[in-house]
Order: sequence, then C-alpha cells, then structure tokens
Amino acid sequence: MELKGLKINILGDSITEGVGVSEISKRYASVFEELSGAKVNNYGIGGTRIARQHKPSTKPRHDLCFLDRASEMEEGADVIIVFGGTNDFGHGDAAFGCFTDRDEYTFYGAMHSLVLRLKRRFPDAELVFMTPLHRATEDVPKADSGKVLKDYVDAMREVLEYYAIPTLDLYSVSGIQPRTEDDLDGMTVDGLHPNDRGARRIAERLYGFLKAL
Repeated sequence: MELKGLKINILGDSITEGVGVSEISKRYASVFEELSGAKVNNYGIGGTRIARQHKPSTKPRHDLCFLDRASEMEEGADVIIVFGGTNDFGHGDAAFGCFTDRDEYTFYGAMHSLVLRLKRRFPDAELVFMTPLHRATEDVPKADSGKVLKDYVDAMREVLEYYAIPTLDLYSVSGIQPRTEDDLDGMTVDGLHPNDRGARRIAERLYGFLKAL
C-alpha cells in the first residue's frame, strides 16, 4: 500500500495518545506520520477500553469506550487503525465472554460489534487492528475473570481472523518484552507505556506492515 497522502484514523488508548514519550512528536502515531507521509488523525484517549462497562469508572474519561468513539471519527479516511485491549485486561468490569457473544458488555461481544461498526461506517477504508503489547503484569490474572493478557490477545486474534481483518500482532512481533530488564528500562517507562525508543519501534512495525498490504 502506498501511504503518502492517505488519511488515516487511529483509534486507541494512552499509548496512542502518547503517554510515556518525552514529547508529542515522539509518540508512535506522530513518528508513523513522519515516516509514511500520511495525514494521521489521532483518537487516542488514556484509560479507555473496547468493551462497555456496567458501573461508571472513578475516572469518567476511562468510560469513553472504543465502541462510541468509532462513530465520532472523521469520515473519509483511507485507513482505520485500532490499537486497544490492554485496558480491558487491566481494569473495568466487562465480562470476558466467548466467541459467540454479541453483548457489548463482554470483551468478545464488543470486539464483534467494533469490527462491524467500523466496516459499516468506513466501507471503503482498509481496516487494521494491532494487538496489545506485552506488559510487565501480563501474567497476573484479572480478578473477576481469571484471564491473563494473552487470553485477551487470543480473543482478538480469533474475532479478527473470523472477519479476515489484517492484524499487526504486536504481542508477537513488537520486539518489546518489559518482563526483561533491558526492555523494561530500554523500551518502556513503566512496564507498559513505551518510551521514545519503544514508540519508534511500534511506528516502524506499523509502517512496514501497512506498506506490505
């Protein structure tokens, strides 16, 4: 895919917003924009999740779920990129669910709804998802479901494979594993949010992935 001049909407959480980098120009979306020559609209909001929640969060901003914001993005985009899921594992009360769920208060159901909502709103756009990065606490089971981060990644992969959505599997290919001392300090600021170096790594992976489509 030739990226120069395209309009790209990125729907995401704090990593897309730029938490962890030294300045806005260092966040992965900004670096990707520079590499690609595309016009990037950044729809990253920290703490947000894909699935809906039953109880309001202590921080209302966290409840601005991907499902609602999918309908608020600028129209006419050539590419839609979705990068989320780590906060569904990290906090919130949505059930994990199973593949047959279509309930937006489950992670599985919300994934189905998000894909279909985006396909209908942007029928001519290339829709791409990115899986969550590794995080230092990824093997600590979520209290309400007993699931670890990889369970959420696997659920995303299953849904996206069903709809044949191109998926950049950052969990597998980012080269960032903050459970190792080198990457904890060298690629992240806190075991989750990438620093300038980690953000550039994501941008380069995304650029290469889209160019190959």
